[in-house]
Amino acid sequence: MIGERSWQRLALSFALVAALVWLFPYAWMVLTSFKTPQELVRAPTALPSSFDLGAYREVFRALPLARYFALTTVMALSIALLQIAVALPAAYALAKLDFRFRSAAFALLLSALLIPTELRFVPIFTLFSALGLVNTLPALVLPFAVSAFGTFLLRQALLSLPNSLIEAARLDGASELRIVYRLLPPLLAPALAAFFLISFVHHWNDYFWPLVMTVDDQVRTLPLGVALLREQGSGVRWHIVMAGNVLLSVPALALFAIGQKHLLRGVGTNVG
Repeated sequence: MIGERSWQRLALSFALVAALVWLFPYAWMVLTSFKTPQELVRAPTALPSSFDLGAYREVFRALPLARYFALTTVMALSIALLQIAVALPAAYALAKLDFRFRSAAFALLLSALLIPTELRFVPIFTLFSALGLVNTLPALVLPFAVSAFGTFLLRQALLSLPNSLIEAARLDGASELRIVYRLLPPLLAPALAAFFLISFVHHWNDYFWPLVMTVDDQVRTLPLGVALLREQGSGVRWHIVMAGNVLLSVPALALFAIGQKHLLRGVGTNVG
């Protein structure tokens, strides 16, 4: 029979293999971004002979990165904060308030999780076009102000909180709004941080929605700008495209590195 130590080594080996499989594409992207055009043609599968920064200089020359970064940050941050502001009272109602058709409302929430964004973009685009909001920042933010996933995540976290805490706050004269926005956030900090990270990174990397809702550089996001690198010049200059993708991924990776503890606690709490 296999002992416990052998099982642990086997599990560690599988974890290392999985990590290498996930890291290999990113490592290849980073290494390719440091190659010269001659190296891409001569030895596309080899390591770069020197860490050439020419691709990064070309990205900064070809794109207004400061504007792209600022606009994408404002968009992703606004969506994440709006989703939290709306999901908190909705999750509180589904978890702690007793009202008619609560189960039906929760079932409707779960069904909303099954509807992909691409299925909704035609009616939403038509509505925003009629309102004259296409190619504006609100068109990038408002369609995502409500998150069914965020409501579900916070509801699951709220179920683990004892009702006595809320009853005590009510006895002290706290209103429902004060309970939702003053009492609950510190108690739900891991779940809120986890949802913020997931929402921010998802919309930071979103390509489809900004593509259909914007038409010029004034409201173009960073993923769209990086995609345009493929269309500039003759042929696809992969080292420049990879350099742009490295710059695109750095903020998301940094945010995950900073908040990974809260992310693991928040997900672990809801799974448990």
